[in-house]
Amino acid sequence: MIRAPTQAGVHDAAQSIAQIIPATPLLPVEINGTSCWVKAENLQPIGAFKIRGGWWRLSNLSAEERAGGVVAVSSGNHAQGVAWAARRLGIKATIVMPKDAPQVKLDATRALGAEIVLYQRPGEDRDEVAANVIAQNGGTLVHAFGDPWVIEGQGSAGIEIAAQLGRQPSRILACCGGGGLAAGLSLACPDAEIYAVEPTGWDMVGQALASGEIISAAPDAPVTICDALQPTATKQINLDVLSGRAEPGVAVSDEEVQAAQRLAFSQLRLVVEPGGAAALAAALAGKVPLDSDTVIMITGGNTDPSQFAETIAMQ
Repeated sequence: MIRAPTQAGVHDAAQSIAQIIPATPLLPVEINGTSCWVKAENLQPIGAFKIRGGWWRLSNLSAEERAGGVVAVSSGNHAQGVAWAARRLGIKATIVMPKDAPQVKLDATRALGAEIVLYQRPGEDRDEVAANVIAQNGGTLVHAFGDPWVIEGQGSAGIEIAAQLGRQPSRILACCGGGGLAAGLSLACPDAEIYAVEPTGWDMVGQALASGEIISAAPDAPVTICDALQPTATKQINLDVLSGRAEPGVAVSDEEVQAAQRLAFSQLRLVVEPGGAAALAAALAGKVPLDSDTVIMITGGNTDPSQFAETIAMQ
């Protein structure tokens, strides 16, 4: 039986992560007349918060598990987090990635020394592909969000936020794919309102929270520019943590995400990928209440340069 992530585990993860990477900045931002905060996780060494969960999970592998290597599934940011940790710890990493992942993410993952196995999205089930890799070659699965150590590692951002603010935030807006970050933040900051923000049509965590059960994405789910936020369903471990802790889910459109990317660039001088701007999009669109103790997670900056240039040039 898989263990449950804990608040103590989040604190332990934060201590471990603080020894290897500096805290990301908490930046002031004004949105629709309200001053609040942005946590700039796009400034991590791999350009995304996923380095937290990757490091904490791999740090907790046994000697036998390290020798057998790890397998992960990711569209790019978790891939880089696992690959970065694996290289630092001397562990072989194999990453299952979609063929349509941004080239910048594929290249960065390879550059970190990981082996990549490609699959077709939509069409193939990435978890099945990973299971086949493990059946053939062995290895420990490091799931992108449905893993207790990964959840605890992602929650370490909340420990940093509370230390930087000098208190717990009133609420945290989190970009959400499978719910690993939102779950970890809910453990790290139990007094804060946690809002999981997902792309329209891919709000599987929001739907699961509303219904109390796992909901899968429709076969004809809409295309979204948020490539990092497209898991077909959350996992029970994430729903168990978030149930009773998280606020109702929030969904944002591609246009709202692009507006957030432009605001981050113009006001904060930050390069933010679409999926990393979802939480900021919800704030900018007025879909979540804001106050001076609200923290908005900017979760990644690994974006295609030409697409980003087109986005920020839009009026």
